[in-house]
Amino acid sequence: MARHRNRLLSPFKRFYLRTTGYSYPNMGRLFLRLFIGIMLFQFGLRQISSFNEIKDTFPAVLGMTSELSLIVMILIETVCSAFIMVGMFTRIMCAPPFIAMAIAEYYLLSDTLSPASYDLSWQHLGYLPVMFMGIYFFLALVGPGKLSIDYFLSLHIIHTENRNEDEELEQM
Repeated sequence: MARHRNRLLSPFKRFYLRTTGYSYPNMGRLFLRLFIGIMLFQFGLRQISSFNEIKDTFPAVLGMTSELSLIVMILIETVCSAFIMVGMFTRIMCAPPFIAMAIAEYYLLSDTLSPASYDLSWQHLGYLPVMFMGIYFFLALVGPGKLSIDYFLSLHIIHTENRNEDEELEQM
């Protein structure tokens, strides 16, 4: 009886071990880079397509005009996203969108600064920049992974200088 039960549970045990015991960190980083890159890139494309309508109403930040602020934001959203998606200069390219999202968060909350602003619902737009910031911080912290141009460039540099890969690169 016990042997029959073990045979029956064996597929479930294997399934459980396969779903919990295996990890795909490099695929996960690739997915996250592609996801966040596409998400921010589409914001840039929307702003390009409606540039004339929003250039005068876009918030002027850091002493720039509204139009220049919009151009800088479009560049951040498109250029940085493209670099992040392919995994090139990933940690550096996470900084401009992170800062842009921090500024966006400030402007979103400054419009609603009142006693009621502490009672924001999850649907409030103020949470979107914070989610972007969290993902950019995570990517800057963990790096692009082995499925990136950064990783292959680092391997190329290490090998051209006849250095040992294991000593130069930590687990990515």
